[in-house]
Amino acid sequence: MTIEVIGAGFGRTGTTSLARALEVLGYGRCYHMQVAMTRPAHPRFWIRARAGAPVDFRRFFRGYRAVVDWPACEFYARLLEEFPAARVVLTRRDPAAWYGSTRATLWAIDRQWPRWFPQSVRRMHDDVIWNGRFGGRFADRAHAIATYEAHLADVRRTVPPGRLLEFDVREGWEPLCAFLDQPVPIGRSFPHLNDRQWFSRVLIALRFAAWLGPIVMAVIVAGALMAVCS
Repeated sequence: MTIEVIGAGFGRTGTTSLARALEVLGYGRCYHMQVAMTRPAHPRFWIRARAGAPVDFRRFFRGYRAVVDWPACEFYARLLEEFPAARVVLTRRDPAAWYGSTRATLWAIDRQWPRWFPQSVRRMHDDVIWNGRFGGRFADRAHAIATYEAHLADVRRTVPPGRLLEFDVREGWEPLCAFLDQPVPIGRSFPHLNDRQWFSRVLIALRFAAWLGPIVMAVIVAGALMAVCS
């Protein structure tokens, strides 16, 4: 088994919806940040990769045919070298809308983790995303949007012609299936998951969990992730 689809889009560009769509199309369980956060050894792998240490992507992704979202999207060019037959899907949305959504969800949640939350997960987010990709300046709206747009331009320059699909999940099945040479699923609406209401519930849970203790916190987070991943 090998990686056939690489998602190069940042989080909050429809990556969870894309992951579910790829699963519907028969690619099996898609690797996503939600997987990285629920596998104890995975954050350490991504921390090493971000630091430039030697890592074995082929071994790490055994059992997967598709990968999307952070942290993997930060390594899309390296993954394309490792899996040269893979196709790349660049999820995108309006830059201002992307920033507002990311700040209200992913950024807000990372500011709420209790101190006893696994340090490896917090460090993965900081090393790869907030301090890595955004240089510690995500709160600077102009800088973050410029970084987002620069990533889109970099993907367009890097991925060979014919291997890249720029995709807005609102477009639905047709462009994705045409790009992947897959039939459009009959009677299946394109999935739209991981909306801001879900993140709002997680933030409320985190505020309660900060004083309820790590066991309750673990149950809440596991339940929330399972609800999205199921």
